Amino acid sequence: MADLDILQEQSRKLNVIIALLLHLLLKDDDFTQKKRKGTGELAVYLKRYGLEYQDIAAILGSPVASVRELVSRGSRKKR
Repeated sequence: MADLDILQEQSRKLNVIIALLLHLLLKDDDFTQKKRKGTGELAVYLKRYGLEYQDIAAILGSPVASVRELVSRGSRKKR
């Protein structure tokens, strides 16, 4: 059980590091102008890779409820 706790703690720490790096990347004008297609698509992308709604909201600077809605809409479009 201790191993699972350690893995969960490491996962949380990695999510924070990823979130911070993505936040820096999103502040880069070159990246946002050329590669960012939209907040909804980016939210779906981040959720697909396992980030929690709260982390995605922090990265995108959006309310958690909005991120949930964007992910829900984006997921429906893919079906």
